[in-house]
Amino acid sequence: MNHDYVTHNCDHYDGHRHSDLNHRKYGDEADICIVGAGAAGGVLAYELSKAGFKVVVIEAGPYWNPQTDFASDELTMNYLGWQETRLTAGNDPLDFGHNNSGRGVGGGTTHFTGVFLRFHESDFKVKTYDGVADDWPITYEDLEPYYNKIERDIAVSGPKYFPWGSFHGPYPYPEREPISANSQLFRRGCEKLGIPSVVTPLAILSAPFEGRPPCINRGFCNQGCLPNAKFSTLIHHIPKAIQLGAEILSDCMVTQVHVDKQGMVTGVTFVHDGREHFQKARLVILSNFVVETPRLLLHSACPQFPDGLANSSGLVGKCIMPHSGHDIFAKFHDEVRIYKGTPVLASTQEFYETDQSRGFVRGYTLHAHGSRPLGLARNLAAKAGIWGKDLYRIMRDYNFYAQVTMVGEVLPNPANCVTLSNEKDEYGMPRPLITFSYGENDNKLIAHGVQKANEILQAVGGEPAFIIPDTGHLMGGTRMGNDPATSVVDKYCRSHDIPNLYICSASVFVTSGGGNPTETVMAIAARTADHIIEQVKTRQY
Repeated sequence: MNHDYVTHNCDHYDGHRHSDLNHRKYGDEADICIVGAGAAGGVLAYELSKAGFKVVVIEAGPYWNPQTDFASDELTMNYLGWQETRLTAGNDPLDFGHNNSGRGVGGGTTHFTGVFLRFHESDFKVKTYDGVADDWPITYEDLEPYYNKIERDIAVSGPKYFPWGSFHGPYPYPEREPISANSQLFRRGCEKLGIPSVVTPLAILSAPFEGRPPCINRGFCNQGCLPNAKFSTLIHHIPKAIQLGAEILSDCMVTQVHVDKQGMVTGVTFVHDGREHFQKARLVILSNFVVETPRLLLHSACPQFPDGLANSSGLVGKCIMPHSGHDIFAKFHDEVRIYKGTPVLASTQEFYETDQSRGFVRGYTLHAHGSRPLGLARNLAAKAGIWGKDLYRIMRDYNFYAQVTMVGEVLPNPANCVTLSNEKDEYGMPRPLITFSYGENDNKLIAHGVQKANEILQAVGGEPAFIIPDTGHLMGGTRMGNDPATSVVDKYCRSHDIPNLYICSASVFVTSGGGNPTETVMAIAARTADHIIEQVKTRQY
């Protein structure tokens, strides 16, 4: 793989054009410096470049070329995940790697399954509706125009009618077909139990769009889509931002955010090939991962901000929330072949909203979800504790298993947090320590979701086999809110403490919802971009 390319400011990226980072003029001030080129960073780069700002995006990982860097190979494509060491603790320590964060331009969008769901109205008002957690400072209505915009901009495929939440369709592109055998079993099981289900809304093309082909069901979405049928900011927003003049610095690890004596951000330090560089900027936006954002803010402590940047509330790194992502398997008499087709092609949100009769609040989404053999074997051993003859027996009969995966809401808890350890990495930064434990409500919700998944599989002849406990979609750590004493950023993702520092990513989530968060991350980013543009028009900067 060719990772020599570093600075991209050409008319288009062709996998070869690059310039020497050491010859770049670092005295040049950017209007806006964005740290991280994932779901949020890509949207921000495009929208702000389009508005005429001089934008520099700094990304820790490589600038991938799908045609040369992606392969239909499980082991090879592990490098799409963040590989640096993270330390974990708590009663339910999180498993980091490929499933939780990306590394490289495109971030996690290069290896997500493409599931594209809006949050519901209730997700923003959990305190009001259920008496737990906190309400967001924004509502569904605030994000609705941005949900619409993002879905149109990337041609989301989905059903004509979506029965849950506020948006009922239709989506810009028709639903994907045909669906996999695993998804067909799931939908038949739901139908037998009277549970509504749909073909999943996906950021994966069902017809040609902007020169990209429709999906042909190769099924390697988690390994990076080589044909570019699946959306990522790598192939959509970032190339458009480059055409508008944005500069992308890849393979560059940001290690510190700097502030002046007046408490305003002046820029960031980053490391490339062992050498430190400084990028000056009028405004900095942190759009890196939920673990890396608090780590960077805490590590950037200075005399003006001795407890870390943007941390007057003491909440930087607090209230992180993964989704409970348990995988439920049943064995069938006939072959299912869960490796075939796009991983997620059928879903239900029938158990998304609070039902007090269940004994817990909030809810979850269930997906028919495929698995590839090496990933399944690893998870059986590492997460389910299945070894030896039992592992051999399951993998021998791999083709006969069907799978349902839950995406369960986890309530915020300040004890679930990112802190700095005493161990240093190659950049001299403290490694992050991530502490996580499920609460009582979380465990009751998980038990209910596992039971429902088993009932769906049993309804079509499946024999419950095993469960792999898992998590995904980490959120929180720099929550948004109106009160600086109880939040880190305001409703536009602007730091309460530092006016020219924004944090825009899943880390600003107040609650986690019961569905995949990528669309909400992108909608928030588009809204934040509009806010910044308006602030400049009204001379706020």
